[in-house]
Amino acid sequence: MDDRPALRAILLGASNLKAALPSLLAGLRRTAGGPVEVLAACGHGRSYGMWSRFLFVRRLPGIADCGLWRELSRRPPLPTVALLTDVGNDLLYGASAGMISGWVRTCLDRLAFQRAEVVLTLLPLGRLERLAPWQYLLARSILFPGRNVPWDAVRQEARKLDELLREAGLEHEARLVRPEASWYGIDPIHILRSRRHEVWHGILSQWTLASREPGEGESLLGRQRLPAFGAEEFRLLGFRFERPQPALRFDDGTTLSLF
Repeated sequence: MDDRPALRAILLGASNLKAALPSLLAGLRRTAGGPVEVLAACGHGRSYGMWSRFLFVRRLPGIADCGLWRELSRRPPLPTVALLTDVGNDLLYGASAGMISGWVRTCLDRLAFQRAEVVLTLLPLGRLERLAPWQYLLARSILFPGRNVPWDAVRQEARKLDELLREAGLEHEARLVRPEASWYGIDPIHILRSRRHEVWHGILSQWTLASREPGEGESLLGRQRLPAFGAEEFRLLGFRFERPQPALRFDDGTTLSLF
């Protein structure tokens, strides 16, 4: 079997992307018609430009500064698709719309150099605009403990950021996806489990290089599991760790590198 990759996928996001990785891997591999080289930077609470933590324990570098880009520059050209999603986390960390859009633009510039087909998801403004202050406070205390950014400030910056993302995406000829309010429940950040297959199929269909529907519930992982601490670089309880990549290799030659 020829295990040379037929497609490269660069996947950037946070917890929604992390939850979708198994089915995305399967869908990409099947639609590519061969092995896929996947480079992903994701994780709960992930920031696009600063170190972020999860449950006061694990910290990951900002997506724009992580080792993915260094590794990508060393690899030979391949047909490439890319996804940028879960951009809004940084608003809860107190970053301004202009700062966040600058980090996203840095990623878009690097992807343009790779001639990647890019899909960029905008903010779920339809859901956020319906959010009551008490719902925001509840979500913030559970998902971003210790962060005290006021709801009015987040809502104002979210509107600015959404417009800046739309402008950046259009300038870079990215395909834009507007999240629908119906994708979310009480939790205004995470896509409902019952909608995940539909949502990610819609996103996959934006790529002409990978446009067929993944099977519902399909997973390339089989008995393997995404490693809990598999990123190339992370900090745990204040200690710095490094992990060799790829984090996972599959029998058909598909690889998953985590950053």
